[in-house]
Amino acid sequence: MNGKLFVVGTPIGNLSDFSPRAVNTLEEVDFIAAEDTRVTMKLLNHFGIKKEMVSYYEHNKRERGEIICRRIQQGENCAIVTDAGMPAVSDPGEDLVKLCHELGIQVVSVPGPTAFATALAISGMESGRFTFEGFLSVSKKSRFEHLEEIKDEKRTVIFYEAPHKLANTLRDLYAALGNRRISIVREITKIHEEVIHTTLKEANELYAGGTLKGEIVLIIEGKKEEKTEISLETAVEQAKELVAKGLSMNQASKEIASKTPFKKGDIYKALL
Repeated sequence: MNGKLFVVGTPIGNLSDFSPRAVNTLEEVDFIAAEDTRVTMKLLNHFGIKKEMVSYYEHNKRERGEIICRRIQQGENCAIVTDAGMPAVSDPGEDLVKLCHELGIQVVSVPGPTAFATALAISGMESGRFTFEGFLSVSKKSRFEHLEEIKDEKRTVIFYEAPHKLANTLRDLYAALGNRRISIVREITKIHEEVIHTTLKEANELYAGGTLKGEIVLIIEGKKEEKTEISLETAVEQAKELVAKGLSMNQASKEIASKTPFKKGDIYKALL
């Protein structure tokens, strides 16, 4: 009989955020798949948990995933954890979860903190609709293509970034998206937690030297509709051009009214 894979969220800074259910899960599973066993060992030691760990990260995920799944198929239960936050969210754990589903292995959620959702909640930015974009690629080609894809995105845009790459990322975001509002959220749940409200232009000037430390989430406002001001005189001139092309004054007034803030009757009266 198959065992189960437990996807266990870990604290993103404050160990007090680790849930009692998560502690119980790590105590009861047969082994733990960890992104960095050294980081997870600190967590286990803090809660007095002694458990076998196997490393599972980006560069060994394929072969380790098959080994982990074989053990689960033989009846063992496994918990997967990442260094901080929910496994499988912008994380190699995604591949293990997918493999388990393909093999008919039950995947159980043990939710915990997630950096992008927490950052959005305290950012003060619009949160009704948003898109999470993970990390920008270090490859110039992939990076450019990614930014091209989202430059007209109207929803709030969220990125993760490491402090040593922040200056380059802010530069590229400003070049691609223009001068939008941004909230830089850093050190979430830690002593120096901070939300910086600024613009992409100002952020480029302030943080070009790499002065910000800690894990960072960037919350950027979506593209705003460009509002073009138009006068009644201009609207009437546009209607006159349509009349000259053969439309009746009534048709021309209706056409221009559909594209401007003015009423059909006002445009028609001015034409008369």
